[in-house]
Amino acid sequence: MQNSPIGIFDSGIGGLTIAYSLKKILPNESFIYFGDTKHLPYGEKSEKAIKHYSLKIALFLKSKNCKAIVIACNSASAVAFDHIKKNITDIPIYNVIDPVIEKITEECTSKEIGVIGTKATIESSIYKEKIHQYCNKISVKSHPTPLLAPMIEEGFINQEISKSIITKYLTHYKLKNINSLILGCTHYPLIKNEIIKFYNNKLEVIDSSEIVSQSISKDLGKSKLIAKTEKPIYHFIVSNYTKSFEKSAYFFFKESIKLEEVDIWV
Repeated sequence: MQNSPIGIFDSGIGGLTIAYSLKKILPNESFIYFGDTKHLPYGEKSEKAIKHYSLKIALFLKSKNCKAIVIACNSASAVAFDHIKKNITDIPIYNVIDPVIEKITEECTSKEIGVIGTKATIESSIYKEKIHQYCNKISVKSHPTPLLAPMIEEGFINQEISKSIITKYLTHYKLKNINSLILGCTHYPLIKNEIIKFYNNKLEVIDSSEIVSQSISKDLGKSKLIAKTEKPIYHFIVSNYTKSFEKSAYFFFKESIKLEEVDIWV
């Protein structure tokens, strides 16, 4: 079990930011990554659909002998985490929201935090509700940014079109006077530098990938599940083959990747 792979899933390439961060912190771990490209983006889907897709993928990863599963998608973490945990009880299930909440609320001080994410994530109000469970002094200002994930999936990064869309969203009145900004979608670290540039490097931009990876590493260590093999295997699966996914996976892992198309809904 110790040397079994970690299962990671997202609707597309966004979860690769989590996988890459885990790879840096836990270099001996093998991964099975599932990108549900057939149904992306999850943020525009109903709660029922997100739960259905997420549980189906989690069960698939469990069938591949994964020792833990990471929901590397904010929309699925917000909507389907509890649903998956009810149905899979014998291996750890991790989401990408709770570690960020814990980090933010370590110091309960008065501040204004902005959150951007998909419609599903923002409409769930999960960041506001969870932050206020620990600290009512923090004001949470949320704004949906539904075009960002598809824009990133299509490779529009560091271009005039991405700059224009980012500016349109971040100048919204709901995000006025914030002290920091949570990137509430695992795709968004890919445009983190553009967001930092928009704020002239004067605002804290909170990237979940490193926070989540550190939290998972700590928990796996406590459970004595950290792999000892020195030859990790990275297996990438998509529900619908796209060249952009293969290109993105290579960009992160800097090696030829094993990409397999598996439609688990057939």
